Amino acid sequence: MPVPVEISGLIVPLKPPRAGKSRLRGAVDERDHAALVLALAWDTLAAATDAGVRLLVVAADPAAVSGLRRPGVEVVGERGDGDLNSALRQGEALLRQRDPDAVVGAIQADLPALRPAELAAALAAAEGRRVFVADADGTGTTLLLSEPGGPLDPRFGAGSAAAHAGSGAVPLELDLPTLRRDVDTPADLAEACRLGVGDRTRAVLCSREVA
Repeated sequence: MPVPVEISGLIVPLKPPRAGKSRLRGAVDERDHAALVLALAWDTLAAATDAGVRLLVVAADPAAVSGLRRPGVEVVGERGDGDLNSALRQGEALLRQRDPDAVVGAIQADLPALRPAELAAALAAAEGRRVFVADADGTGTTLLLSEPGGPLDPRFGAGSAAAHAGSGAVPLELDLPTLRRDVDTPADLAEACRLGVGDRTRAVLCSREVA
């Protein structure tokens, strides 16, 4: 499935799996928590690469996420203080060195139900604008895209949807349920399961009931 815009890559920031997704603890046995975090990321990256997108993972612990490497997925170590937006700016600088005039973007690593067609639709709808996709709750951001050659200007964190809109990014109002369904809590995970999660997430969950 070809990507309908000239995009050099999407940046994916990742905390160490054992420390990440603290609000999701309890969805599976504690010993499986890191495996679940990695599974969420794997299924997100798999859907994005199936949409024809290249991914740049900026990881606080590259060794812990080395298993995410696959064709179209590059993993680099994060430099700095571990701030999410700092990691995204690091990735943006690297992609800009390679292609100064292309679109760069950021996508969250917790979209296990993501369908490639929805991501492709969002990329096409951007039409060269700096845009973002709000999460299912309408407060967070799952995808942010720059203008060609323009700054990404990431403002992830609490209330990021409003922050991105306030910075001039255009919200995409498309029906994108799997692109909007990020997973922060067990309830989010249950909703993602209803949409249909990818193979790795399903394998970690097995037949357990999601809290």
